Amino acid sequence: MSLDVTQYTLLPQRWFDDFRMGERFPGHSHTVTEAHFAAFRGMTGDNHPIHYDIEYCKAKGHRGLLAHGLQVLAYTAAGAGLFPTVSGDALVAFIDISAKFLKGVFPGDTLYPMLEITELTVQRSTGIVGMRSTLHNQEGVLVLEGVHRYLLKKRP
Repeated sequence: MSLDVTQYTLLPQRWFDDFRMGERFPGHSHTVTEAHFAAFRGMTGDNHPIHYDIEYCKAKGHRGLLAHGLQVLAYTAAGAGLFPTVSGDALVAFIDISAKFLKGVFPGDTLYPMLEITELTVQRSTGIVGMRSTLHNQEGVLVLEGVHRYLLKKRP
């Protein structure tokens, strides 16, 4: 028996029409380390001392190195959860993002991402799925909140 790889899926295909307000898509938790800071600094070239000089951070009143904002935002990536798996062929594009950084993130913090559908805008052959994105740390403190918006195809 042969395998048709185009029909191989982890979860059933869903289209724009199948999503509902309030649906939640948790992401995997992440414990942030200094190695993550170094990798992000290397990738972006962001060499502000707040991200690598512990004495500088202490002088500014921080308990440790402060994570890069865009690094923290990256932990809300939908691709790290089930949303792109269930939307599969319906997913056309990631169309915009916004975020508010509410608290600092430091090495040793564990982050818990969540996406929750807050917008379903119907268009002709597509729809926009808007999601509230949140990141809480291990103490239950909200460190980031924002919005992701995706363009999805309607059921053919």
